[in-house]
Amino acid sequence: MNAKLVQLERWGCDVKSALPRFLNDEEFMLECIVQVSQDPAFDELGRSIEAEKTKEAFDAAHTLKGIIANTGLTPLLVIIVDIVELLRRGDTDGLNKLYGRLVKTRQGLIRVLECR
Repeated sequence: MNAKLVQLERWGCDVKSALPRFLNDEEFMLECIVQVSQDPAFDELGRSIEAEKTKEAFDAAHTLKGIIANTGLTPLLVIIVDIVELLRRGDTDGLNKLYGRLVKTRQGLIRVLECR
């Protein structure tokens, strides 16, 4: 297995389950994970939360949930699922804290991707 995928697996990603979604093409999967890490929906979610626009926040979070789940990024998935469920109920209690955790975890993903 590609060394970067091994690092992602050690970080907590579900590489083995996600890889077949990418036709077992490890390089393609890594390219997609890099794109997910840079997805503008992360910033859209933050702006929407800050502006208290729950519909827009939900849309951004739901988009992220799909791409994060498909790429097996479990450390991000467990957080974004909680964010989506809060927003689905229209509940914003604890949303800023969860978003902060999401941002830190995304930074962790980026660090893993940048390691050689």
